[in-house]
Amino acid sequence: MATPHINAEKDQIADIVLMPGDPLRAKLIADNYLTNVKQFNQVRNMFGYTGYYNGRKVSVMGSGMGMPSMGIYSYELFKFYDVKKIIRIGSCGALTKDLNIYDLILVNSAYSDSTYAYVQNGSTDKTITSSLNLTNKMEEIAKKEEINIIRGNIYTSDVFYKENFSYDEIINKYHCLAVEMETFALFHNAKVLSKEAACILTVSDSLVTKEEISAKARENNFITMIELVLKSI
Repeated sequence: MATPHINAEKDQIADIVLMPGDPLRAKLIADNYLTNVKQFNQVRNMFGYTGYYNGRKVSVMGSGMGMPSMGIYSYELFKFYDVKKIIRIGSCGALTKDLNIYDLILVNSAYSDSTYAYVQNGSTDKTITSSLNLTNKMEEIAKKEEINIIRGNIYTSDVFYKENFSYDEIINKYHCLAVEMETFALFHNAKVLSKEAACILTVSDSLVTKEEISAKARENNFITMIELVLKSI
């Protein structure tokens, strides 16, 4: 029962899906952490895989960049493949000097000035929370494994390259620690379809200090975040 963007049958996808933005990171997770792996999607090179982690059936699939891409894939997974839970595993840019490269942010809620929710179903929500069950479980595992995480809010933007833009209100009014481009759409779709969604992010660059890491480093050096999520499912 292929959808326009996922060429898979229902039983090929687990009820929980981990979603990095980069499909190559999805392949890395499948190759290094899952057993009995089978690829279920390669449409538009948005790779998707299903395998087992400690006996638990789990799928991993790229979401692409931006809310339109995340919106399409997460909606199809939730709506047509009966996926119950999606956890985004992504990168973000720090909006505060208190965050360092490779810090982990466990997302409480995503704020956005996007029209995504309004266009999708008329919602005027600007802030949407994560699933407490999933988020609390990741925090519990982080404490057990002595992994330092920062739990807080993020800003999901439609635009990467902004002209003459100030983050002051986003930081001061909405208490956002970092910026990225996908989570709000994921959380909105989960809310609309009565599913669960969560997000954990690794800081890959700083809008304050201007530090950044390469795309190759992002692909290969988010191991702590990946292992934390796998242990929490």
